[in-house]
Amino acid sequence: MPAAIAIAAHPDDIEFRMAGTLLLLREAGWEIHCLNLSAGNCGSARSGPAETARRRRAEAKEAATILGAHWHPPFCRDLEIFYDLRTLRRLAAVIREVRPSLVLTHPPVDYMEDHTATCRLAVTAAFTHGMPNFRSTPVRPVNDVEVTLYHCTPHGLVDPLRRPVAPAAFVDTTSVHATKLAALAAHKSQQDWLDVSQGMNSYIKAADDESLAVGRMSEKFRHAEGWWRHSHMGFCAEEADPLREALGGRFFAGESSSPRR
Repeated sequence: MPAAIAIAAHPDDIEFRMAGTLLLLREAGWEIHCLNLSAGNCGSARSGPAETARRRRAEAKEAATILGAHWHPPFCRDLEIFYDLRTLRRLAAVIREVRPSLVLTHPPVDYMEDHTATCRLAVTAAFTHGMPNFRSTPVRPVNDVEVTLYHCTPHGLVDPLRRPVAPAAFVDTTSVHATKLAALAAHKSQQDWLDVSQGMNSYIKAADDESLAVGRMSEKFRHAEGWWRHSHMGFCAEEADPLREALGGRFFAGESSSPRR
């Protein structure tokens, strides 16, 4: 059975903009995995970091259960996701255990550094999956599974300078949208936090609005998630496009393979 893993910074990042694609992959017979690098310990204005992390861990596990995904525990803390050797070795171990042929992660540039650092770590960890001279922590055997990476849309569908971006490919998530929102709703603690920190009055409505916006960009689907395919060099064959192959008519690629301004 082929495997796919979503690697994101914080609990709820996957549910916001990757979960629909994961659900469709599961329907297509894939084994799916979820990993948030951070425990989400800063995601509250009311409780301390330990209690916040405990609650968010439980919420993330519940969301993964709703998605039918294997959940992997975090090993970083909010605002402490750095592109360093310790974190890279730990993430490389997860990649080698899962043996994914498909990795979903953040875009190379996003509104906050946790997202950007997570993307860099995911790309390098995937690159090292077949390198026996790079030691993972814990040590895990390397493998020769070709891996293709896809980057999701940035927060708010804009780059850090507020310039709108449009993805190069779209996945029709209409049929699984309700389940995606149910998984997002498992992150109950974030209603208050996102309202306080980002003025996001309803995080469920925000996710709904964004998927509708991506659907409109596609000019084809009602609800959609957007993607860019990472360069194949060092990862897989140039023509490798497992999302297209797995999802068929639910996948649509535009004219460009890079963000459009």
